[in-house]
Amino acid sequence: MPIYEARPEGLQPLTATSFEAEGWRERGDIQRLLKDRIASLEDGLMVLTDEFSGWADSTRRIDLLCLDDEANLVVVELKRNEDGGHMELQALRYAAMVSAMTFDLAVDTLARYRNRADPDTDEARADILAFLGWSEPDEDSFAIETRIILAAADFGKELTTSVLWLRDRGIDIRCVRLKPYRMEDGRLLLDIQQLIPLPEAEDFQTKLGEKRLAERRGRAERHDLMLRFWQSLLARPAAQARPDLHGSRTAKDAGYLPGRIGRAGITVNYVAGETTARVEFLFQRRDGKELLHRLMQERAAIEEAFGGPLDWREREEARQCRVAFEVAGGYRSPEEEWPNIQDKLIDAMARLDAALRQRVLQLLP
Repeated sequence: MPIYEARPEGLQPLTATSFEAEGWRERGDIQRLLKDRIASLEDGLMVLTDEFSGWADSTRRIDLLCLDDEANLVVVELKRNEDGGHMELQALRYAAMVSAMTFDLAVDTLARYRNRADPDTDEARADILAFLGWSEPDEDSFAIETRIILAAADFGKELTTSVLWLRDRGIDIRCVRLKPYRMEDGRLLLDIQQLIPLPEAEDFQTKLGEKRLAERRGRAERHDLMLRFWQSLLARPAAQARPDLHGSRTAKDAGYLPGRIGRAGITVNYVAGETTARVEFLFQRRDGKELLHRLMQERAAIEEAFGGPLDWREREEARQCRVAFEVAGGYRSPEEEWPNIQDKLIDAMARLDAALRQRVLQLLP
């Protein structure tokens, strides 16, 4: 969308140009102008330095290293071309490399940026404290996050896709477009617009991103708990004593731990929920309901062999049915309770297998 000059006779579109056509350089022109008015990229930033390279074994340089008013570091990566190249990958490297910066190193960086020959660290310290509104340094609150701003003439689809994917995973990375326009009188205008996230949708997108990040962390925690629950169950002495029932089972980060009886569509499973768990014979085959109904003809004898009532269940809308036994306690139970829950499951599995396996095999060809 072009920019228009409002004239009495009507709107006059300005002539779009490019940094290359104007002979602008990234460092000598774009970087120089932006660092002198950093608020043009984002309010609440303080430039700590340009061309930062304060790490060993690397010649890479951050175009602009800033601090925001919440004490987060901000890596600003600049490109004058119109596709952005691979600047998001560069910026991610820089963000990772600079993320361990301490308050004292930030002070030293600012002091050397202002006067490399005679750095005044006392003045730099005072200015950073005043900018943050702190009375004294707080290392626990300094540089908790490292944010990224990508500023370029435009951004290609690959780059914007990557940025949106990174934002969806909790990385605060933004795209700011720098678009030059030439006036008829020779003056050059620079249109600076944040494209990702859109300013008017930023609050919503931030909340949505936080929700998705919390959901992913919740899933990761759940999968870790389930994996450890199954590993612990398979390591129990009672499970080790029955290799015929447990020798082929492998712990995984899912809500079930399957076993087989050598017939297609029939599994003998442990299943764990948050607060309950069960053992089951699961039938997922075309004749599964028929098998269940034939077994139910011997229900009394099967439950007597098992030592108690069982849950006989079929799903009308799915080709799936089961014979199961449930115990109290699941993978979110306190870990000190896991051994008792798991021993109950192992005992129930042995009794269910003894009561059902041969009967099921006799019903199959």
